[in-house]
Amino acid sequence: MGLLNRFRRKTSGDGRRTDGPAMGVDHAAVRDHLRSFAETRRGVEAFVEPATNVSAESLILIATDGEWTRRAVGSRKTAFDLAKALEIPVYDVLLTGYPSRMRQWNSQQRRREGR
Repeated sequence: MGLLNRFRRKTSGDGRRTDGPAMGVDHAAVRDHLRSFAETRRGVEAFVEPATNVSAESLILIATDGEWTRRAVGSRKTAFDLAKALEIPVYDVLLTGYPSRMRQWNSQQRRREGR
């Protein structure tokens, strides 16, 4: 496989483009990680992020305190299905944006690390 093949968009059998670059996603590992995060934090909500030229469709979970985790899920449908399976609210980040608590948490982390 050539170096740039990883970044080419996949197409379905009928030639339609699918979400994100051609990359494999370990769905079991993603599901386990997200489940663990959601079960060990309070007030977790999910935000679906669109694919870009270098990343696949992603699901980001954000807790009440702003702590967050992100995992590539491969498709928009998979992202919404995962959030539904976790029984947590899910939003489209293009419509809602990121919650301010996430930005605040990021700022606190940078201050703690001395950046």
